[in-house]
Amino acid sequence: MPDTDKKEQSLIRGVSLPGAAALNMIDMIGVGPFITIPLILAAMGGPQAMIGWVAGALLAMCDGLVWAELGAAMPEAGGSYRYLKEIYGKEKFGKFISFLFIFQLSFSAPLSIASGCVGLAMYASYLFPSLNNVYFSYNAVLPLPLIGDLEALLSGSPGTFLAIAACLIAVILLYRRINIISKLSQYLWIGVLITVLWIIVSGVTHFNGSLAFSFPENAFQLSPAFFMGLGSAMLISTYDYWGYYNVCFIGGEIQNPGRNIPRAIIYSILIVAGLYIIMNISIIGVVPWQELSGTAGTEERKYIVSVFMQKIYGTWAGKTVTILILWTAFASVFSLLLGYSRVPYAASVEGDYFRIFSRVHPRYQFPYVSLIIMGIAACLFCFLQLKNIIAALVVIRIMVQFLAQTAGVIVYRIRKPDVPRPFRMWLYPLPAIVAFIGFIYVLFSRTNFQKEIKYAAIIIILGSILYFWRAYRKKQWPFGSSGSSSS
Repeated sequence: MPDTDKKEQSLIRGVSLPGAAALNMIDMIGVGPFITIPLILAAMGGPQAMIGWVAGALLAMCDGLVWAELGAAMPEAGGSYRYLKEIYGKEKFGKFISFLFIFQLSFSAPLSIASGCVGLAMYASYLFPSLNNVYFSYNAVLPLPLIGDLEALLSGSPGTFLAIAACLIAVILLYRRINIISKLSQYLWIGVLITVLWIIVSGVTHFNGSLAFSFPENAFQLSPAFFMGLGSAMLISTYDYWGYYNVCFIGGEIQNPGRNIPRAIIYSILIVAGLYIIMNISIIGVVPWQELSGTAGTEERKYIVSVFMQKIYGTWAGKTVTILILWTAFASVFSLLLGYSRVPYAASVEGDYFRIFSRVHPRYQFPYVSLIIMGIAACLFCFLQLKNIIAALVVIRIMVQFLAQTAGVIVYRIRKPDVPRPFRMWLYPLPAIVAFIGFIYVLFSRTNFQKEIKYAAIIIILGSILYFWRAYRKKQWPFGSSGSSSS
């Protein structure tokens, strides 16, 4: 793909394998797993919720092999935008599906970044309870025909402004050359690793098996309630595992991408899955799962790991681990901003998004406009109550991006069997099929799944209207010939 290589020659391949793996892992281990432990226990009603973590890890690995093959074959900035466009036809259906991906990313990416910032502020409230003081709160309602009301609760507090400050600091740190950022990511990862290992060691050394494995009656009865609970648990674990693909969004800046992209994905999934499962078992071996599950709807859920460490060592440990988790949350925001800022840039270079996003810093050679705009949008989303939107974000991503991509890796093998593939997924096509079925299960095997499906449908409808309006004006697919210009 010489044209693409020429367009991206201004980017520097300065991220090594350790830096790539570190970026993935600090993206994966954000504040999410430290907040969602009570939620996943409540979803399945006991420590059998660990099945959700294991099933989520298997789903992540199967999907990770999809990303690994596509990322190695198309190692350029943009990730799914590039893959979907290439798989389904650059000037045909691929143009439409890749546009939908960019459109949903305009919502989900800043929300994902903001969720890390808000999560950081939530844990900080353990140290400074006044961060929870609410200055204002407003419930915005948008009635829509046939669909119903769309609601968004906007609120402001000292915690909100701390979240915004964290986002702005991440933008400032990312405003530099990629090879320096690679080093920064490794330093941030050290702090993340120290946090998780301390929690694990503390839990293991104070482990009580009778607490960890005190399963309720009929815990493993394969009833409809069991499978519905598993679906809810998998949605949460899927959200917490996401990030293993972050390296694909900066594919144009990875050294030796055919080798390093697959390895970074696989290594990060294996390491993080092991850490998550051990960490969760360690925690429920110290704090009874009934107590943890009971905090799911309370303020204490915001900083449950701080309470866990305080129970073992005292107040000093609760405060220390809180500081380390703040570091972990910030590292995740840093990684998310880096990866997502490259996607609008890639689309803009191809002529499929606003031209301003294609601007590269003349000195530091990175897409600075895309970074700044993504950061500003994330700051604005910090005023939202994101805990009720996580499920909608996962569903939107699955429907618009992940299903098309998991099926797409098979389509790409059939359509273009001779394309160089530095990495081929193991046991092809089984991982792609398992990932596809797993995502379908997460979509529908939950209570009140219709609510999130509704939000995803709105995104798809609006994105489709915008695409076809734009395509009609520019005489692109399906209104023009397959060779129409995309500018």
